[in-house]
Amino acid sequence: MRHRGAPYAAAMARQRVPEGPAPEPAVQKLRIRYAKRGRLRFSSTRDFQRALERALRRAGVPMAFSAGFHPHPRISYANAAPTGTASEAEYVEIAVTARVDPEALRAALDEALPPGLDVVRVVEAAPGALADRLQASHWVVAFPGLDAADLESAVAGLLERDEVLVTRRVKTGDRTFDVRSAVVRLEVTTREAVTAGGDTVVGLPVGEGPCAILTAVVRHTTPVVRPDDLLTALRTVAALQPPVSPLVTRLAQGPLDAHHEVTDPLATTQEAVGG
Repeated sequence: MRHRGAPYAAAMARQRVPEGPAPEPAVQKLRIRYAKRGRLRFSSTRDFQRALERALRRAGVPMAFSAGFHPHPRISYANAAPTGTASEAEYVEIAVTARVDPEALRAALDEALPPGLDVVRVVEAAPGALADRLQASHWVVAFPGLDAADLESAVAGLLERDEVLVTRRVKTGDRTFDVRSAVVRLEVTTREAVTAGGDTVVGLPVGEGPCAILTAVVRHTTPVVRPDDLLTALRTVAALQPPVSPLVTRLAQGPLDAHHEVTDPLATTQEAVGG
């Protein structure tokens, strides 16, 4: 008779229930908007995850944890900006085991995180997935040393196409996809038009010399069209070659309204909890 003891024991070991008490249930979910500014634009998603988990511990936040043999804090990340890009609109959701005041949490996390990873807003989460509300992004791309006329010509060439294919390396290999269908709005503007009262929060270069500015509203598709994909498309249709690397900032991400503007994904959340 064939001996099945070892495989049977291994199967039972895989099915055993973790010992110890069950994790405390979550009683509140909170959505956090944070900005990635200055030199911290070069931080990766993993860098931020480590910094946030340290900040949550330092601030004494009563985090909810997952069940299982390796519990981890219940944190959901959504559509992070690529490494090297600044952002005013990054989002994360956390679950806690005791109710906390959103504004107090915002101040505590902002204090615990390094300057440049700045917590802008915290609200209590309404039903539904945060990721489902992040339908599009509003980007600003600054091209130091590039004349606006050259950028306008390249943008016109892209917009007149029905399809512009680019190829990007992803985890499973090279992926070819259409950039043009994701573009909701693409405009060339001036440095003055995207700053207010000398504000440089969007990371625009200061000083003399030409600096063409591109504003783009891009619908989130699969895969998500990133600013570097947009630049590849402009190079493909018009051989656009910026003299230096452009500076990229995400100003907003969220639902698209009837006027093709990106709106605040936390707005209805605030209303739902009476804020």
